[in-house]
Amino acid sequence: MQTGMFQSIWRTIRRIPRGKVATYGDVAAASGYPGAARQVVWALRAGKALPWHRVLGAKGIIRLPGEHGIEQRLRLRTEGVTVMGNRVNLTEFGHRFRVKQEQDRG
Repeated sequence: MQTGMFQSIWRTIRRIPRGKVATYGDVAAASGYPGAARQVVWALRAGKALPWHRVLGAKGIIRLPGEHGIEQRLRLRTEGVTVMGNRVNLTEFGHRFRVKQEQDRG
C-alpha cells in the first residue's frame, strides 16, 4: 500500500513544472491522499531523481534546515523562483494541479 502511495506522490511531484512550487499538502491532495502531507515528506526521502526542491511547507515556507535549505533556495533561484528569506510567494510561483475529474475527461 505504501509503495503505491509513494509512487502516486512521486508522479505528482514530477508534474510540478520548472519555476513553480507546491506545498506538501497540495502534493498529497493531488496524489489522492488529502491530509497526508507527512507522507509526502517520507516519499521525498525515499524517492530518487525527483525535483524535491519544488515542494515546500505550508504558506510556501522552506522547511529544510541548514545546507539542504540553502541548496533548495539555490535550486529554486536558478529556476527563476524568487525566495524572500525562507518563503516563496505561492500566488506568483505556486503550481495548481488539475483536478482529477478534469484529467479523466481530457
